[in-house]
Amino acid sequence: MITAAQMRAARALLGIDQRRLAEMAGVSLPTIQRMETSQGHVRGVVSTLTKIVDALAAAGVELIGNDQPSQGRGRGVRLKEPA
Repeated sequence: MITAAQMRAARALLGIDQRRLAEMAGVSLPTIQRMETSQGHVRGVVSTLTKIVDALAAAGVELIGNDQPSQGRGRGVRLKEPA
């Protein structure tokens, strides 16, 4: 669904801190902190993950999965696969 790296990158693109993301998503700051320190895909309650993804989308962030084309326009970042 979303990786910890995507969460950190999305916050950086928006120029917000963890506290602001927690407020936007209606979740606690420790929840954001825990999710961002996880390895790989973020684990948590589906409803909490959905709140975070929805908050990022409402702020203009498009999350792109592996092998998924971007549907939007504008600037962004994507990691290349290791060679």
